Amino acid sequence: MTAIRKECVAMLLAGGQGTRLYSLTQKVAKPAVPFGGKYRIIDFPLSNTINSGIDTIGVLTQYQPFELNQYIGNGQPWDLDRLNGGAFVLPPYVKAKSGEWYKGTANAIYQNIDFIDRYNPEFVVILSGDHIYKMDYAKMVKSHKKNSAACTIAVLNVPLENASRFGIMNTRPDGTIFEFEEKPKKPKSTKASMGIYVFTWSKLRAYLIADEESRDSENDFGKNIIPSMLKANEKLVAYDFQGYWKDVGTISSLWEANMDLLNPESGITLEEKDWKIYARNAAEPPHHIGKSADVAASMVSEGCNIDGKVLRSVISTGVDIEPGAEVYDSVIMPDAKIRRGAIIKHAIVGWGADVREGARIGETQTAAVAGEWRIAVVAPEVTVPHGASIKAGERFE
Repeated sequence: MTAIRKECVAMLLAGGQGTRLYSLTQKVAKPAVPFGGKYRIIDFPLSNTINSGIDTIGVLTQYQPFELNQYIGNGQPWDLDRLNGGAFVLPPYVKAKSGEWYKGTANAIYQNIDFIDRYNPEFVVILSGDHIYKMDYAKMVKSHKKNSAACTIAVLNVPLENASRFGIMNTRPDGTIFEFEEKPKKPKSTKASMGIYVFTWSKLRAYLIADEESRDSENDFGKNIIPSMLKANEKLVAYDFQGYWKDVGTISSLWEANMDLLNPESGITLEEKDWKIYARNAAEPPHHIGKSADVAASMVSEGCNIDGKVLRSVISTGVDIEPGAEVYDSVIMPDAKIRRGAIIKHAIVGWGADVREGARIGETQTAAVAGEWRIAVVAPEVTVPHGASIKAGERFE
């Protein structure tokens, strides 16, 4: 059966292990980690895709794929259950006798050339599954077409003192890229790559094949494909993104992004009706705030029972906070239980965890140290014993 030709296909790289999230990614891939009370990290690029009018997306999984595969399913929550197109989970290619892991971001796309060719697209959008942001990819594709570019790379202006942490695009006045530097010690510009690319498919396809044939290649977009295209004098153009974007690759940044949801001035909100973030959620009853509860400046999701004190926190679906418990500046993930007298400050409590009576998790902080908050973490599905104490930055696993 021949698929309908698509002008644009999206490929979402969602196989990352997320080692810097420690216990939160021991059993799930980073894009499947809960966020914002009732979402997963991957809900953002998936929702951006369908909101941008792109209805065909390949989701490339690898590390701990089961929950992510189950979560995406047929794509129905994101309106991606289409007869022609939709969401497709694409694990590493299995050969006749063995499977082959994705060796890098470029190799992951290379292994799925046949999937892309099925739709014979003019353009391919490459996305990462571990960033929190809202973006209209259709505008980026339109810019790519207008510039007749081989590749368009989304960039975000970052403070000069932080530029050495990113891949930096050096551009001419017209926005064309003449140099790419990976985490330069002395950055020449502040245009940081967001890991979001639009490629003309015929161009990218040729470079992927050539890259795969090179024994010295690391099969990576930033390290190999982009430099090869620049060396060949292909037209690469920077696309300036204006808006909220955060890589939630560390405990500190994941906590920060959740806290940003509580700050109207942060630039990220989940309440925009014209750019909704979709998610796969089981039907939950309304949350219940008891007579003894004290809740302020927080986000409380469906299915919660709150009888304690909650201040400046994100409380996920199905959480129980008993009378006398106190939660400050924290993220409580789905179905966790916070028992009587437990006090939680500047912490992330994993899904299904049980914090017993009188436990002390984390400590009040006033500022990040060297850019990182010392967030205490309780691993998913563990029990913190009665009266236990977990200090700032410590992990209970």
